[in-house]
Amino acid sequence: MGNRTQAQRDAMTVEIGYALVTAAFLAVGLFVLCAAPVLVLDLEGGAARGVAVVAATVAGLGFVTRVVRVLWRFGDGPGAQPSRPGRTSPDS
Repeated sequence: MGNRTQAQRDAMTVEIGYALVTAAFLAVGLFVLCAAPVLVLDLEGGAARGVAVVAATVAGLGFVTRVVRVLWRFGDGPGAQPSRPGRTSPDS
């Protein structure tokens, strides 16, 4: 890990919080969107359970994808190592 400054630790904490909050909103939105047919089509029984399982799966995948994507991009931010040794600025 190496030695990190307090500012770097604070930035990572904020980024983790941002990733979790935005992922939670995304997951709720995806669940509501995917589960809407239960209410609109007045589904019952096995069909309603099936739609709920699919909605929960999509919401979970959306949550995980959002968190990973935000944190992965954070690692490429300011202060990150150049992608190619010897290069100090991005290609134009």
